[in-house]
Amino acid sequence: MPEASTAMVDDAKTTDITRNAVVLAGGKGTRLAPFTSILPKPLMPIGDKAVLEIIIDQLAAHRFLEITLCVGHLAHLIRSVVDDRINGRISVQYVHEARALGTAGPLRSIQNLEQTFIAMNGDVLTTLDYRDLLRAHQECGNALTIATTARTTKMDYGVLHLDGSVHPTVRRVTAYEEKPESVAMVSMGIYALEPRVIEYIPENEYFDFPNLVQALLSEGEKVGSYVYDGAWFDIGRHDDYEVAADAWTSMSPNGAVDADGARRGLPLSAVEPRA
Repeated sequence: MPEASTAMVDDAKTTDITRNAVVLAGGKGTRLAPFTSILPKPLMPIGDKAVLEIIIDQLAAHRFLEITLCVGHLAHLIRSVVDDRINGRISVQYVHEARALGTAGPLRSIQNLEQTFIAMNGDVLTTLDYRDLLRAHQECGNALTIATTARTTKMDYGVLHLDGSVHPTVRRVTAYEEKPESVAMVSMGIYALEPRVIEYIPENEYFDFPNLVQALLSEGEKVGSYVYDGAWFDIGRHDDYEVAADAWTSMSPNGAVDADGARRGLPLSAVEPRA
């Protein structure tokens, strides 16, 4: 069952689309081992903050004042860091996964998701405007909208294009590319969802977001892609983490990563609820 933090938001009215965000922070982060054997991936440091601290600061700056953390691996460390940071401006509740439930599975255990909400991985750094994602999601009438960006992948080998067989062991070469690059639109690990989507997630079963997308599409629900071309880093691998840490800290001395610094990456002490 969700467990609420003792630090609660002030009783303030807001005209925002929603106040709710879910951060998925329960994975073991095996690709970042051995670091993640003693430190959960969302607590990996970026400058003088953990990734999760930056995410919560950003969500609070965008007026997401009710945040649910889905935790599992080394959950006590996550709670210790977060509870020390939230200074009464937001409400945080925790959903503990007794076993791994995938990227979408934990959403089924969260109570009171009655409005459109954001769900996101706890290892993502981005300058995405979460409110703009929500607005676009609702304007399009989607059940689920996936924040999407272009990702370039470089092949480490020369790639041959082959035609029909001219010999039992030989095919004709029609072209040869040296270490080509390909571009694909990939999920950023950030989603806008309608509450009814939860009904498509089975209880206490492993269920990833690709499974959820297929379930929605098979029932005729609308699934959209919100295309974003700004900064985005996934720290899931050693190389990605090192690149993200260097790039993020170089963007701004305090990790507030855009020219509109009053909107993103603010410390929670600077965030005042709207009247």
